[in-house]
Amino acid sequence: MAESNLHVTLKFLGQIDEARVDAIGDALTAAAQRTPAFDVNVRGLGAFPTATRARILWVGLAPAAPLVGLAAAVDAALAGLGIERESRPFAAHVTLGRVRESQRNLALADALARPVDCGRLAVTRISLMRSELHPRGARYTELASVLLAGAASPVE
Repeated sequence: MAESNLHVTLKFLGQIDEARVDAIGDALTAAAQRTPAFDVNVRGLGAFPTATRARILWVGLAPAAPLVGLAAAVDAALAGLGIERESRPFAAHVTLGRVRESQRNLALADALARPVDCGRLAVTRISLMRSELHPRGARYTELASVLLAGAASPVE
């Protein structure tokens, strides 16, 4: 997966009308203003649904609490626009890739169990992204971006 495609999905919106992008951006701004910027550690590998029958490979983020809080703030802000609330608990992770054929793989499960520490990551903004699926993978386009409270604007 290309580094530019790595991200944390706080809430998946599915298909949205372009006319709603500004309102969604405003809702994200409201959530971001209530959430201070924070750091997370990128560590630990895993898979969904299980390590032995992997479909999605991921790296974990800790502490998860700030991300859980941010995801809840985004969910609440978007619920104000009539977007259905998330029914599943938030899992703090970055998707690394997908397994084409899900089959029992004990060697993969063993590899995923090994300790991995990739360092720290500053969480400073929320982005509204459009994803377009293509044969070679997803292509992402940023539609809106808002800074978390206390985050400095990037120098361009």
